[in-house]
Amino acid sequence: MKKRFRKEALILVNKELAFQNLEKEKRAAELIIANKELVFQNQEKEKRAAELIIANKELVFQNQEKENRAAELIIANKELAFQNQEKEKRAAELIIANKELLFQNKEKENRAAELIIANEELAFQNQEKENRAAELIAANLELKKAEEYQIEYIKGLEEMMFMTSHKVRQPIANILGLSYLLHHQSINSPDDLKESLDYIKQSALSLDTFTKELTQFIFNLGEKGKLYLNKTAS
Repeated sequence: MKKRFRKEALILVNKELAFQNLEKEKRAAELIIANKELVFQNQEKEKRAAELIIANKELVFQNQEKENRAAELIIANKELAFQNQEKEKRAAELIIANKELLFQNKEKENRAAELIIANEELAFQNQEKENRAAELIAANLELKKAEEYQIEYIKGLEEMMFMTSHKVRQPIANILGLSYLLHHQSINSPDDLKESLDYIKQSALSLDTFTKELTQFIFNLGEKGKLYLNKTAS
């Protein structure tokens, strides 16, 4: 009975041992599967880690690029600010230049207006000078005509004096001489008296003729004077 008990116990132990071995095999198979899963997970982790390293490198590169772009943007902003400042300076200079140009144009307009007035004044003065010159020429012509008329008039007077001294004095001297003879000497014959009277008559006629000539000469001289005055008036 002890043997049968031991045998049953051994059978139970063997079953338990077989069960444990089976459980161990299951655990081992599960452990293998778990190890494979763990290896797979580790591989995935390594892949994720590698991808993360690459992503981090990419992120670092992108951050570096962003920093570079930011630095370039800062430089560009500074350059833009400098350019804007230069534009503002150029604009301010342009405003000043435009004001200066406007002032210069205004001054040019004033100078042009003054030049127009000066030219008009100069033209007026030149016209006045031409008028004065024309008047002076006319006055000189009048003076020349007056001098010519004065010369002619003086010549006429000289001729009148010559005529008076020669043509008037001779008949008057004859008349005075014959009158003296008639007054101081006795004339006996009628023929002598007639002869003396004839001389007196001839002298009187000569004096009358000269008087007419002198009158005509004075008239002609006066007509020349009237003609000169008419030319002067016109």
